[in-house]
Amino acid sequence: MTPASTHQISAENRLIITALVTATFVVILNETIMNVALPRLMAELHIDAPTVQWLATAFMLTMSVVIPTTGFLLQRLSRRTVFILAMSLFSAGTLLAALAPGFEVLLLARVVQACGTAIMLPLLMTSVLTLVPIARRGQVMGTVSIVISVAPAIGPTLSGLILQFLSWRFMFLTVLPIALASLFFGARKLVGAAEGEKPSLDLLSVVLTVPAFGGVVYGLSQLGGQGQGGLGPVLPLAVGIVCLGLFVARQLMLQRSGSPLLDLRAFTYPMYTIGTALLVVGMIALFGVIILLPIYLQQVRGLDTLSTGLLLLPGGLVMGLLAPTVGKWFDRVGPLPLTLTGTGFITAVLFVLAFLTADTPVWLVLALHIAMSLGLALLFTPAFTSGLNPLPPHLYSHGSAILSTLQQVAGAAGTALLVGVMAAQSHAVAASGATAVDAQMSGFRAAFLIAACVAIASVVLAAFLRNRPSVPAEEGAEPAAAMH
Repeated sequence: MTPASTHQISAENRLIITALVTATFVVILNETIMNVALPRLMAELHIDAPTVQWLATAFMLTMSVVIPTTGFLLQRLSRRTVFILAMSLFSAGTLLAALAPGFEVLLLARVVQACGTAIMLPLLMTSVLTLVPIARRGQVMGTVSIVISVAPAIGPTLSGLILQFLSWRFMFLTVLPIALASLFFGARKLVGAAEGEKPSLDLLSVVLTVPAFGGVVYGLSQLGGQGQGGLGPVLPLAVGIVCLGLFVARQLMLQRSGSPLLDLRAFTYPMYTIGTALLVVGMIALFGVIILLPIYLQQVRGLDTLSTGLLLLPGGLVMGLLAPTVGKWFDRVGPLPLTLTGTGFITAVLFVLAFLTADTPVWLVLALHIAMSLGLALLFTPAFTSGLNPLPPHLYSHGSAILSTLQQVAGAAGTALLVGVMAAQSHAVAASGATAVDAQMSGFRAAFLIAACVAIASVVLAAFLRNRPSVPAEEGAEPAAAMH
């Protein structure tokens, strides 16, 4: 392996990272590709809205439960084995979804897909930390942030295009060949053995992840009105919070006496904590806007799914095209100027969206979405890199898994919070005798105002973010390149 002290990435490591980035892009793209298709599925599978929402809710639940186990998997198994496991699960789930005869099999297929998806993002981030010298991490993390931010943004565009001309099954048939190609390419290129350390699996921790992370994500999805007719939000949230407390207590105990499922010592590094908090706020803003703007454009402005997807595509492209450049800027100037500018853009756009009307020009909505995407591009790469850089090598896999878990919960929280605020405000205004459009617009404005207030916290956090890489030799840790 290339020594971590050099500034070059070997050709072999470039191929490994390319394989992982491609595979992760495919699996995360799949996470939002279903959103536009839900009305079509209701008609073709003869199911109602609360039932069809389980295709999205079950995916989020599975992700939130599986991701915490990836820290253990990455320490116990080789990178190649974990990759083959993840992409095999994802490919099998995708094939099953394409051939599903009914709702029950399609739901099972989404769960299998989610198991593979949950493993890929921590695997990618851990591999970048292991294989890339500190001086080049910003640039490579720029590429990683394309996966995080652009794939969810263009998922609805791709599905809208497919649904305009083809059956919903082609959403999966289009993804399957790319997933299989990534699987075979990665299986050939990825090499290396597992870490020397072989942690044991704490079964109680695994059991606690199901009600802890699953309960919180499910409760938040109910709060957002995504799954009416279920248990409601209070009971799952209460169970989730209690079990989350027990899970944290168990991990703290295992840090002293054994191998924790998630090593929470990552939070003893201040820049990791600040970077994670920034990413949580960014994901709330990203997922909230991904959900709210399409609803506004379709229900208020009367655009079809394809037009809506195409209108939001430029923002996704801005994030994708700018991310590698932001990574290079980060390597030169550090995180502070980038994150302050990015969070400033995000906050300003959300405040402008809080004054949206039914007659706001569509070109202005497009411009605001592009400005928001610019802000997110300036935020994601520096927050990822500055957050993960301080960690010593033995915390790479755990830090990545914690970050991915909190991103998933933040996405659910952002969707739930903003959709819930929109629905509640719209209902209250409609009850006072306002027209349907006025009630809807009042709901949108309230939701965007709440998002803007949350975004103010990101500006404050951004002011404290610094790039403070760990120095393994000084910490007595093994060199990063020796991992895997």
